[in-house]
Amino acid sequence: MPVVEPFEDHTDRYDRWFETHEAAYESELAAVRAPLPTIEPDRAVEVGVGSGQFAAPLDVGLGVDPSPAMLRRARDRGVTPIQGVAESLPLRDDSVSTVVLVTTICFVDDVERTLAEAHRVLGPGGTLAVGFVARDGPLGERYREKQCSNPFYQDATFVAVPDLLDAMAAAGFVDWAALQTLFSDPASMDLPDPVREGWGDGSFVVVSGRVPD
Repeated sequence: MPVVEPFEDHTDRYDRWFETHEAAYESELAAVRAPLPTIEPDRAVEVGVGSGQFAAPLDVGLGVDPSPAMLRRARDRGVTPIQGVAESLPLRDDSVSTVVLVTTICFVDDVERTLAEAHRVLGPGGTLAVGFVARDGPLGERYREKQCSNPFYQDATFVAVPDLLDAMAAAGFVDWAALQTLFSDPASMDLPDPVREGWGDGSFVVVSGRVPD
């Protein structure tokens, strides 16, 4: 079952995180933007769009999410809302050129099915970018320690970067790459952190891949 209740009940709290951690948010946004091609808004979708905090500034025009409350916020930010889940996207085959998931992969019921669906809806040469708090990064370890007390992460399954890369390869994606940021504590950041290649030092990682031409 999709994780919906905490996002329905704590929508304002979700949005406040981005307001009170602006430098961390800008760092994450830059990392997600880096591997993306030129966006065609009506052919780009964020899966697990939440309130549109990433889709809107990235010019991603479509947003899929199971939470009606979050979709209303995304719509207010100019994103076309589509209610649905990652494992069964309500989109046609080969209908988009860009799929983005940000802090979503840890909430899906089936990672392999999610990646298969992203591959299905992407046309040849299409790009997938998955941004997430890495399981073994400093922030991932802290979130796991306090998981029971955080309404958003109580039901999360944090993912390790090598496992996700293996799953992307199995789903048929090629040209994989990884970028990382958040080398500092988000609560103490005054300026955005840089975006660097690889993983292991930064808490937030973006793994990208491409559907073969």
